[in-house]
Amino acid sequence: MLATPGAVAGEGPDEGVAAHYGDLFREQRALADGSGLVDLSHRGVVTVTGDDRLAWLHLLLTQHVSELPAHRATEALVLSAHGHVEHALYLVDDSTTTWAHVEPGTQGELVAYLESMKFFYRVEVADRTADTAVVHLPAGSIAEVPEGVAVRETPYGRDLFLPRADLAEYARGHGPLAGLLAYEALRVEDHRPRLGFETDHRTIPHEVGWIETAVHLEKGCYRGQETVARVQNLGKPPRRLVFLHLDGSEVHLPGHGTPVRLAPGPDGAEGRQVGFLTTSARHHELGPIALALVKRNVPVDAPLVAGDTAAAQETVVEP
Repeated sequence: MLATPGAVAGEGPDEGVAAHYGDLFREQRALADGSGLVDLSHRGVVTVTGDDRLAWLHLLLTQHVSELPAHRATEALVLSAHGHVEHALYLVDDSTTTWAHVEPGTQGELVAYLESMKFFYRVEVADRTADTAVVHLPAGSIAEVPEGVAVRETPYGRDLFLPRADLAEYARGHGPLAGLLAYEALRVEDHRPRLGFETDHRTIPHEVGWIETAVHLEKGCYRGQETVARVQNLGKPPRRLVFLHLDGSEVHLPGHGTPVRLAPGPDGAEGRQVGFLTTSARHHELGPIALALVKRNVPVDAPLVAGDTAAAQETVVEP
């Protein structure tokens, strides 16, 4: 939808879709009110078909999916042998096919991993990104869903796996369009982590809250389960996700990776670094907000500074 008048392209992994269409706060308010549509067609789409698909995925993912009811949305992770998050999948099964959308550009590695684990199982894995576009309708939307389209129904809205050839026509009939900046601002408000933003190469599920939404703690063995069980039963994660209210007087938002420090002491000395900012956004009601990953032992009431911007924290993951 970048050809839409007023569309401004996103940056980094989101450069394939519009960041906004000229009015960020209007677009946010529309989504918050249950209207509008977000083009997520840059996201990767992977499908798994075959009689063994759910039983097979159950062995590989952190989520319990062997008996996943048709049309019920869920989230799942692929972990490394050491329990670090490698992939985040947003899943739904339509009774014949398991559909998943993933971060832009990660579908190739995911498909390669899944192909390497097929063995004797009756499954077929496909990268459907070229012919399928993800579209998001916010919670409360009354937009019609085309017949035969797979849908993930969540508390935050519906994700449609739409034929890519139908995207432009569907968007014209179910606007107004809202860009990624509006969508991301609401994601930050809801404290929802995103792979590659709230994560790095050593993130474990407990640190960002995925232990509640994307991990089943009583299912059978999967790669990385030992780390998940050990931290869950015997310890605490080394870092935790926090929500930040940023100083609204600053013109520029601190970007991803900006160091987060303890606020300067009475003597004015710079506080030590305790983490980094993961996503920042301008919210239509809350003003500048952000998510950050900080050391677990940072006091929950400690004032922080993200770069040069003062920040007050709210707990997302308990220390």
